[in-house]
Amino acid sequence: MLVDTHSHIEMSDFTSDLGEVVARAQGCSVGAIICVGLNLSDSARAVQLAQEYPCIYATVGVHPHDAQSIVAATYPQLEELAQSAKVVAYGEIGLDFFHDLSPRAVQRERFAEQLAIAARLGLPVVIHDRDAHAETLAIIRSSPHRRGGVFHCFSGDVAFARQCLDEGFYISITGVVTFPKAQELREVVEFVPLSRLLIETDCPFLTPRPHRGKRNEPAYVSLVAQALAEIKGITVAEVALTTTANAEKLFGISLREEGSQDG
Repeated sequence: MLVDTHSHIEMSDFTSDLGEVVARAQGCSVGAIICVGLNLSDSARAVQLAQEYPCIYATVGVHPHDAQSIVAATYPQLEELAQSAKVVAYGEIGLDFFHDLSPRAVQRERFAEQLAIAARLGLPVVIHDRDAHAETLAIIRSSPHRRGGVFHCFSGDVAFARQCLDEGFYISITGVVTFPKAQELREVVEFVPLSRLLIETDCPFLTPRPHRGKRNEPAYVSLVAQALAEIKGITVAEVALTTTANAEKLFGISLREEGSQDG
């Protein structure tokens, strides 16, 4: 069994055929899909889908792109959504100094605020970090949050991966690992113990080879698992077993005894 630990199937890209997307994922041995919120409305949609589909779980939070959209009512509404039994993490939160769609000062403030909320809720965090490695870790280290979490769509080098592991975080790998120029990421996969790796699609983005140019979807997380197996020199079954156990531990879900039902 595989777990797609980071998807955006709540987005409009999947409105017309979500049932088929979920069925294809299950046909590829994907036992659970984590649907990750990007803002308040997105988080509400993720929670709704988690309530409709037994195999879907949700996160809530505001992405750094949308940090400047946060108003006084945003956080109380996110905390209310987080009361759902299917909400397993807080995020996607962090810093994005590549696109800079929200001012950097605002991103920093909102990131710190949301880490504090996650700490109060007792939820692990899903971290978005692009071109902001040092500042992301500095804010995490100064926060009250000690529940751990995951650096999703990891984009750093081995040295940064070591720092993230030292802070108790998991490293999540996307289909980027299948790209010809992604040698640095493959080196990270070699370095990080399998017990600290997660796999994800980040769909509809970052479609792995050989499906580049098409919409990404949870079924393709199997291609990420295959890539990890090749890099590590182990079987896909070993990758599936361990990364699923990692997801269960981090997100507090149980899949083996109850299939895709709630833990």
